[in-house]
Amino acid sequence: MNRIKSIGIIPARGGSKGIKKKNLALLKGKPLIEYAIRAGLKCTALDRVIVSTDDPEIADIARNLGAEVPFMRPEALAQDSTPDRPVFLHCVDWLAQNEGYHFDAFVNLRCTTPLKKAEHIEAALQMLEQQECDSVRSVDRIHGKHHPYWVLKADAQGYGVSFIEGIDRRQYHQRQLLPPAFAINAVVDAVKVITLLKYENLYGEKMGLLEIDPIFAIDIDQEKDLILCEAVMEKMDELV
Repeated sequence: MNRIKSIGIIPARGGSKGIKKKNLALLKGKPLIEYAIRAGLKCTALDRVIVSTDDPEIADIARNLGAEVPFMRPEALAQDSTPDRPVFLHCVDWLAQNEGYHFDAFVNLRCTTPLKKAEHIEAALQMLEQQECDSVRSVDRIHGKHHPYWVLKADAQGYGVSFIEGIDRRQYHQRQLLPPAFAINAVVDAVKVITLLKYENLYGEKMGLLEIDPIFAIDIDQEKDLILCEAVMEKMDELV
């Protein structure tokens, strides 16, 4: 399907705030990282699935599940405040220097969105190539009261005013009148390596938007998210 050489990268550090060792938290009896690994391995558009972790336990589990862990991530790149870009740069540099391995693009396969499918990964890579994007990010379409044109903020006196200045909300009194708006949902991000190297913002200037049904975009941050996700998965199983 895709002609660009691509790998899946699963960032999975050992520390976490909301849930202890969140990447190993159990969802229907399986660690979260297993869902990311299985989606990546099932995607034929990916040449490799690599886990970037600082944690030996996560590394062992990842290898047993079929993912590669060719290096251990340095502690300095596994902090709460560590952004994504240095983690991916480290992976690109390590593979180039230690294996002579080079590739064109990578997909960020976050453990915290466990309902991602191989089809989502393939669609992101296909868009990345065919539309000549710098990157592709999966999104939800925003509807109704959550649309930015309907969102309010408090002014200096504490009164509600339009969050976006210059918008006459009377022109958008019905949801059908609202222009399309999207929210990033973290299911998949596909990025060209040249974009990673060139842009500090990681995603470049031309970002493709891959709209995904929000049912697949549950993001695990707290224990209650695991309960919600498990309930959704059980309902999905009933519908199959």
